[in-house]
Amino acid sequence: MAKILITGGTGLIGNKLTQLLIERNHEVAILSRKPSEKNEFKWDIAKNTIDEKAFENIDFIIHLAGAGIADERWSNKRKKELIDSRVHSANLLFNYVKKRKIPLKGFISASGIGYYGAVTSEVVFEETAIAGNDFLAEICIKWEAAAMQFAKEQIPVTILRTGVVLSSNGGALEKMKTPIITPLGSGKQNLPWIHIDDLCEMYLKAIENNLTGIYNAVAPEHQTSYSFSKELAKSVQKPFVDFPVPSFVLKIMFGEMAIILLEGSRISAKKIEKTGFSFRFDTLEKALKSL
Repeated sequence: MAKILITGGTGLIGNKLTQLLIERNHEVAILSRKPSEKNEFKWDIAKNTIDEKAFENIDFIIHLAGAGIADERWSNKRKKELIDSRVHSANLLFNYVKKRKIPLKGFISASGIGYYGAVTSEVVFEETAIAGNDFLAEICIKWEAAAMQFAKEQIPVTILRTGVVLSSNGGALEKMKTPIITPLGSGKQNLPWIHIDDLCEMYLKAIENNLTGIYNAVAPEHQTSYSFSKELAKSVQKPFVDFPVPSFVLKIMFGEMAIILLEGSRISAKKIEKTGFSFRFDTLEKALKSL
């Protein structure tokens, strides 16, 4: 049994992960801006403060905190929020851990497949690939650099570069289930995805099996916007219209943020599979059926 401190513990992934950790007899503490439960502790990133009781007897930190990439248009102010909510929060945790010499068994951080940049190509990106050069890549580069600070204190670091998380409790899938389902833009852009249960199992593996390093957290099956939309329409029994939403419409609606809808890379899951990790939901058909 381990004691785990989670940031972003009340979000989509954090909620599910907390539930699974407790089921596996682990103890969970959560950092929150507005704590309301016994296991929740206050932190204020802007003021650089954390309730020190949160660190009592912890073995691992799981860092999920970060403003939603697709929640608002990317103004300059919003771009700063997207980076600061990930990087400043990690820096704050690091400073507390270093100053108090907390002997963590591991620091486990989310990241995104945006690390490779929003590009549509035939390349299948593995973890050793160089980073992209767009805003999504910038977020992930800084996010991961903040996490890697812990290695300087001889604390093992695990980073999960996550694709689109499929869940029945909101998130991307809820937004995709429109009355009529169509591809977006060219329809040829890749859409790397992962079932929330498989993602949470990766975090559990990092804790229970000492999984360290950087891994792509995506299902092994590749889907494009076109094939994903078609499978989703079939699954939820809604009409599929083989007429993609034009790129210019999405650019008008979302501005620069439209790139996350219009471009997408193929991402390799081979490294995580080589550790012995087995996907419960290795195909989109299985994932959608379960959700």
